[in-house]
Amino acid sequence: MNRGTIFGLVFAFGMVLGSAVIDGGHLDALVNLSAAMIVFGGTFGAIFVMYRLEDVLRLPTMVKNAFVAKPLEPLGVCQRMIKMAQVARRDGFLGLEREVPAVEDTNPFLARALQMVADGTAPETVTDVLYNEIDQLAARHNTGVQMLEQMGALSPTLGVTGTVMHLIHVMAMLDDPTSIGPAIAAAFIACLYGVAFANMVFIPLGGKLKTISKIEQHSLEIVIEGIRSIQRGDNPILVAETLKSFLPPHEREALEDLGAAGEGGEDGEQARAA
Repeated sequence: MNRGTIFGLVFAFGMVLGSAVIDGGHLDALVNLSAAMIVFGGTFGAIFVMYRLEDVLRLPTMVKNAFVAKPLEPLGVCQRMIKMAQVARRDGFLGLEREVPAVEDTNPFLARALQMVADGTAPETVTDVLYNEIDQLAARHNTGVQMLEQMGALSPTLGVTGTVMHLIHVMAMLDDPTSIGPAIAAAFIACLYGVAFANMVFIPLGGKLKTISKIEQHSLEIVIEGIRSIQRGDNPILVAETLKSFLPPHEREALEDLGAAGEGGEDGEQARAA
């Protein structure tokens, strides 16, 4: 569970609703069914027009990722790739095939890469296939992000539409001055819904999905670079040095000794000299 997403939503809505209560308002005054129908119904209807039906139907699953997704951490992927380099150095490429079941559930991308290497696939082909998979992954993720960003752009406009529609009804009530005030207040609820949900829900969730996607793509690029190093026959120490560039400086120390693990004797000295 992504606690940051939940905390952010609860905190944002808590502050907004809390301010209404502090000013002496009542939360039930912010509930308006017709305004909700205009803003949310109109927004979702427009999304169905803009995107394919199958993409829109996948939106709930995409949004769920903002709450439960656990993207692969780059540091953990680097450590795993160094261990794979040690296996390849000790047991050869066929030894990597025995590692496939261990990573298939947590990192199917790595499992596919290891299987191709174990099958003797040419390095250029492995790289092309893996980069193509990253491109397709990015395209799928980008569709969800775009939908949420579009919803963030549409809902304020539909909120204004709802406000105008309510004001039209207000104009018909000018002969009853006592009802004009409450009617005008209710008219602006649609605008409130549109702006609030755009800036506290739709756009932030789209940004969160974009962040998760970038982290995952970065981790998969680490896999590709690690696989390329393994296929070149680089020793684990050199693989560790290569992968350090993918990490921020404060995380690189975690790879200092890992590459040397399993390197001993003359081979270890030669690896260090390399």
